[in-house]
Amino acid sequence: MPQIRLALAQVNPTVGALDANADLVVRMTRHAAGQHAHLVAFPEMVLTGYPIEDLALRRSFVDASRGALEKLAVRLHDEGLGSIAVVVGYLGRDDATADTVQLGRPKGSPQNAVAVLYGGHVLGRQAKHHLPNYGVFDEFRYFVQGDHLGVVRLHGIDIALAICEDLWQDGGPVAVAREADASLLLVINGSPYERHKDDSRLELARRRAADSRATLAYVNMVGGQDELVFDGDSLVVDANGELLARAPQFEEGCLVVDLDLPPATAAAPEPWGVVDEHIAGFRVRRTTLSTEALPAYTPEPGAIAPVLSDPAEVYAAVVTGLRDYVRKNGFTSVVLGLSGGIDSALCAAVAVDAIGAENVHGVSMPSSYSSEHSKNDAHELAERTGLRYRVVPIAPMVQSFLDNLPLTGLAEENLQARVRGMALMGLSNQEGHLVLATGNKSELAVGYSTIYGDAVGGYAPLKDVPKTLVWELARWRNAVAVERDQQPPIPENSIDKPPSAELRPGQLDTDSLPDYSLLDEILDHYVEQDRGSSELLQAGFAPELVTKVLRMVDAAEYKRRQYPPGPKITQRNFGRDRRLPITTTWREHAPTADELGTAEQPPPPPPS
Repeated sequence: MPQIRLALAQVNPTVGALDANADLVVRMTRHAAGQHAHLVAFPEMVLTGYPIEDLALRRSFVDASRGALEKLAVRLHDEGLGSIAVVVGYLGRDDATADTVQLGRPKGSPQNAVAVLYGGHVLGRQAKHHLPNYGVFDEFRYFVQGDHLGVVRLHGIDIALAICEDLWQDGGPVAVAREADASLLLVINGSPYERHKDDSRLELARRRAADSRATLAYVNMVGGQDELVFDGDSLVVDANGELLARAPQFEEGCLVVDLDLPPATAAAPEPWGVVDEHIAGFRVRRTTLSTEALPAYTPEPGAIAPVLSDPAEVYAAVVTGLRDYVRKNGFTSVVLGLSGGIDSALCAAVAVDAIGAENVHGVSMPSSYSSEHSKNDAHELAERTGLRYRVVPIAPMVQSFLDNLPLTGLAEENLQARVRGMALMGLSNQEGHLVLATGNKSELAVGYSTIYGDAVGGYAPLKDVPKTLVWELARWRNAVAVERDQQPPIPENSIDKPPSAELRPGQLDTDSLPDYSLLDEILDHYVEQDRGSSELLQAGFAPELVTKVLRMVDAAEYKRRQYPPGPKITQRNFGRDRRLPITTTWREHAPTADELGTAEQPPPPPPS
């Protein structure tokens, strides 16, 4: 059977950086050529970065993307790389409808597209057919649907192309790859990370490969883009579902694999020719690059990277999101408050791992209510991690405020948090640091934070990390350090002590909130799974607790809208995944006995 060496370029593009992204494609293609690859595939919209959101609606940006694609094809050829087929995602346009104004059609008819660059030419163009419009995706807003499957003949092998969602949905181009007699189904992706998604990706790839009777190659990007993190996890499975190669998560690189594939048998045009046909009611566009099979060579086995544990991949996602947010937005350093508690401690450890201890500035801001152990824990964290550390007592600043504006109770508590927030923002303005908000998802869910206080910042690494997972990640990170014969970064006391905001004498989080293990269980039902109060009661939660927690969640929507961005790691992050009105009179409540009825209730659902 014909052979081909495929390289999946798992890279980290930057949105809007067309020249830098083109450089990335050339650099990685040269690297793949050094490994004697014949075909190199890059992720979805690698030329523009992804997602581009409303940039897609700017004609100037579409023009720039298409121009960059043409220049890239010529550049690859001029630099001696024209004999390698390079599959590249870019922002295209449906020229037939671009000047037609139609309600419901995105302005200018932009398209999420893929092309094959070969011999200095742009060939085999194709647009994404299935446009996701759920979760974090709004692609019906941005793109016009593609209408055909592209099949490219290279070295006597027919290769069908698809873009991300086309693999996940039934019907469309992937559904006719089998009838089109493709030997390789090559899918380019910008698939964001969330917990346990790597398992579903592999099973999907196996299923689609079996359906298509073709080897399936899946290339995904890595890196952070605002609230999204891409984990790579590129892979190749054969038509029987056997995993042939898999790339590491969260690492840039080039996954190379040798494939023996069935020869092309379908009628096709001569080299450089293009022809359309209809198969099973769908248009198939065939493009021929080369018809002769490659001379036989000795294949090398593909590498299969080990799968990360759950805490390892979550931690890597948070580190990746922070690192790229800092780097891509032009910052060189971050500043955060160090309270001695678990959240700020984990944030500091993440920041040190992301950008280096010398670029992390920790500030202890003790008030008159701060305990000695908290101050000591903050200092110990700084010594363990090596970050830059300073102490800024806020008691005099708080007292000056109170002398001019007498406040008591909750208002006085919140004043302390707001003075800390002002101190951090002042240091940011003065020294150019990015301020990190250290709150976690559980606190954000119930509004257990002070707006304009501990909620200030430019980025929130733990925004989508529930409190119980914060503890798990802290213990995991310390355990990894021990395995490496390193100093664990997080003081054990920060992990073990009861959490407290320390805004009044003897305060504990449990004064206002349920135990976090119970709270996170309720939040999983209500936030992640959209279950109402009746379903929570059926799951065994107490009515008073359900009413209290759900009211806190609903009332805190306005706070969440003003919270900094942070990396998505769950299925429903507070952001584009979960969009609820601030102004609404609808409230979930615990049903009364009359509302529930006297009949025996169904058993609670199994734990999720």
